[in-house]
Amino acid sequence: MQSGPAFETQKLIRFQHCDPAGIVFYPQYFVLFHELIEDWFSRGLDVNYADLIAAQRLGVPTVRIECDFVAPSTIGEMLALRLVVRKVGTSSIALSLSAHAGESVRVRIEQVIVLFSLDSHRAIPIPPELRARIENFVVGEKGVAL
Repeated sequence: MQSGPAFETQKLIRFQHCDPAGIVFYPQYFVLFHELIEDWFSRGLDVNYADLIAAQRLGVPTVRIECDFVAPSTIGEMLALRLVVRKVGTSSIALSLSAHAGESVRVRIEQVIVLFSLDSHRAIPIPPELRARIENFVVGEKGVAL
């Protein structure tokens, strides 16, 4: 289990991510960032994401998202996708996500997800053990360069 404050993974930009101009088609970033969240649960929080959905019947839908597209990304580039936690609420988690190619920031996202029962279709409180793991990724007062 990685502890942080930043969780990072690498993603190769493939043909499937790009539009005819050869740059990442902007909705693809949302798919890449969702993969980052799944990776964070599985590798950062040591919570099997597939088990969370299928066995525990829990999800983490997005309830708010704000995005800045800073610079284009192109096929063949390797992006570093980063995640830090800004705040943990009763059932919500406020995230800062970013994509970088070297020192170049490509995308920044502020996103809020909630722990959600797939059976009742309602937000539920984050269990103490999971909360403790999430808090390892909370940005300190000095922050983290995203």
